[in-house]
Amino acid sequence: MKVLDIIKILNAKPLYVKDEDFYNVDFNRAFASDLMSDVLALIKKEFEETLLLTGLCNAQSLRTAEMLDLKCLIYVRGKELDQDTLELAKEMDIAIFTTNCTMYEACGRLYQKGLSSIDVV
Repeated sequence: MKVLDIIKILNAKPLYVKDEDFYNVDFNRAFASDLMSDVLALIKKEFEETLLLTGLCNAQSLRTAEMLDLKCLIYVRGKELDQDTLELAKEMDIAIFTTNCTMYEACGRLYQKGLSSIDVV
């Protein structure tokens, strides 16, 4: 599913996107968690194709994404990064969006439109 479709489904707004080409990038899977230890333990493959949804709006979520080479984070419940953390996202070149949806609602909307979850083995 293209980023443009994802942000339309979630009515998300961009906090940082390096360039307009990113809106055409495809994500095949999504994972949602506020526990970064779960993110690290459960996302084992297809990193670049995985979208992370979280309510943990701080540098820890960005550092976790960086470790897994994730390219996009969507913060739920309308959360936004403070300026220092937003600058870190820019340095890491991780696209950041925010949606007013709860995590449950965001996951449900994306799943309903065909975005798969990660395979947990």
